[in-house]
Parts: sequence; C-alpha cells; structure tokens
Amino acid sequence: MEEKNIQHDCSRGCQVERSHMGDLHCTMDYSCCKLATYDWMEEFRDIQCDNLFEVRFKNTHKGFFKNASDTVLKTGDIVAVEATTGHDIGFINLAGPLVLKQMKRHKINPETYEFKKIYRKAKLLDLEKWQEAIAREHQVMIRARQIASAEGLQMKIGDVEFQGDGTKAIFYYIADERVDFRRLIKLFASEFCIRIEMRQFGARQEAGLIGGQGVCGQELCCSRWMADFTSVTTQAARIQDLSLNPQKLAGQCSKLKCCIDYETPVYMNAQKDIPAVNQPIETEDGPVYLVKTDVLKGTMWFSYEQNSMTNMIPVQAVRVKEMIRDNSQGKKVPPLREKPKNNGEQNGFRSAAGEESITRFDNRTKNKRRKNNLKKNGPQKQ
Repeated sequence: MEEKNIQHDCSRGCQVERSHMGDLHCTMDYSCCKLATYDWMEEFRDIQCDNLFEVRFKNTHKGFFKNASDTVLKTGDIVAVEATTGHDIGFINLAGPLVLKQMKRHKINPETYEFKKIYRKAKLLDLEKWQEAIAREHQVMIRARQIASAEGLQMKIGDVEFQGDGTKAIFYYIADERVDFRRLIKLFASEFCIRIEMRQFGARQEAGLIGGQGVCGQELCCSRWMADFTSVTTQAARIQDLSLNPQKLAGQCSKLKCCIDYETPVYMNAQKDIPAVNQPIETEDGPVYLVKTDVLKGTMWFSYEQNSMTNMIPVQAVRVKEMIRDNSQGKKVPPLREKPKNNGEQNGFRSAAGEESITRFDNRTKNKRRKNNLKKNGPQKQ
C-alpha cells in the first residue's frame, strides 16, 4: 500500500498530501478555514455572476476575481490568479450569487470594481513553488523580528504571507504609533531577496489570525465570522450593569470583548421603560431606597434601609412611575411591606418544619415488615 504524508495548513485551510513517490496533492480543508462562509445559495444561478469568484489566501486574506479563461471552476479549486507583480495561488471560496452578497457587505460596487483575473487552475509546478514559499514563512518571520528589534523600532511582526510564486511577501505588523520603516524595507529586501509589502493590523485582527476559543467555549468570533471591527467602550458594559473588571471584560487580544456590543441595543431599548430614581420614594411607613434594577424583566428592587441589600422588595417599573408621580404631587404611596401570612408563607417560601413527626419512618418500617411476614408465613390463626 502506498504511504502518504498528510499535513494540515490551518492558516490557509489546506490539506497537503505527498505520497511516498513524491507526488503532491493539495485540497481545501473546510474544517479549519478562518472566516469560512456557508454557501446557502449554492443551488441558485445568476448570469451576472457566473464568472465572479471569491478567492481566499492565508488566514483572513480574501479577494474578488473574474474568470478570464474558459475553464470550468467550482468551489474548492486551487487557482492561479493575477497579482500586482507575478501571480498568486489561492482557493475558490465562493461562487455564484452569494459573491454579490459578499461584495455588497464590503461596500463594493461590482459595476465599477476592477476585478483581477483568474488565469487557470494551479498546475503541479505552481503547487511546488507555492509549498516552497510557504515553508519559508516561519523562518522569515523570526528573522524579520530580529532585524526590527535590532533597528530599535517599536513594532511587532505578527505574520508573514508569501505570494504563490515566491517573489513577494506581505509582512503584517502591529504598532501603537507611526513607524518609519523605509530603511527596514531595504534591509528586508536585501536579506530575503523578495519584494516587500508592509501591512498594519490591530490587536483584534491578530487574535483573529492566531485563533483560539473564548470563555463561551466556542471559536473566537474574530476568527470565525467577523470581518469588520467596531470600537467597544466601557459605556456598553455600564449599560448592561456589568462589573468593570478588566480581567473579565478583556478578550485574548487584551481589548474589550466584541461580544459586549451584541446585547447593548436590547438593554438600551429596555431602559427606555425604566424610570430614573434620583431620590428616595416616600411611603406611609418611611422612605424606600433603590437597590438594584433588572432591566430585562422591568423589575426594580427597593429597601427601607439605605445602602443595604437586606429585605429587598420587588416593584414593577410601571408601578414605580406611578409612585414617583404621586410623590411629585406631595402624596405618600402605600407601604411596600406586606403583612406576614398566618400559615408561615412569606416571599414565596413555605416552611415545612413540624408538619410531620420524625417517627413517621418507623411506622412505615413496621407496616412493611408486617406485610412481608404475611406473605411468607400466611395469616396466623387466633
């Protein structure tokens, strides 16, 4: 049986098989594609987008291309596409009407957009050069970090992506301030003998490139489906009454978690029905103080003791509005305390103490033994 050496390149969503005879075979591995898209319009066809394809490269790097040849292409094919200089190698990620939906999502007009061309399906020679370039990426990244550190630049080389023909590489870097890397590009070009492109990205994009699992147990949103990042502020956490603990609010990128913004609009709509309580509410048996608010349920909890969470009384927000209106008219509202019930029930809880005797189990045991004796010995004669 022919032995095969299988490698998984999760940064590109690629599975590489090399047989014992040296034959190379590359396929798209859908299980580890970052920002993978499910084609729910696969069965639909549109003449306008028959030759339009979305091609994915390393990590979250994607682009829209047009088929310039008569070759029949489908999702998962490895193709050679047009680049600024030379050609690049990538996988066809989407085909059909969903490509137009993706372009609309990224605010790209297909009528004015200049599509680059898909030359052909990748040949064996193209795949060999592609794999040779990929094999250089890690060592080039380590050496690039050493050169940048020696130059004293306040930047971090996060990743390196080689072009399919191996003549160009994209260096992804992170920097808090503007960096003058004109000299650095010359050093990189002389060291690696390739064309250099510097591309800056943020901490959230870096977390998406690296990947991982969040505290929810699922894959990171930035690595799974998020392509556009919005700024997250602590105001969103305050709206949801979250604890302002940096260790709990920060994600793996050391920034505020993107998921904090998910439920913020729901809380903002719910807070419109919650009245603002700026002072104690006067009742007939004394003032009551607002302790906490359950925004989604529309319940506000009050206590007769200031700054205390003991003996809290729940009041609906609609009733609180009426109480504030009565106080503004100089009226005191009825007391919030309820008289305790005679059967010992209070606040929905009931005490079971003293209901049954502690010797009730003894009586059941005696009855059980008596029945067993009757089954074995039968009824005794008097």
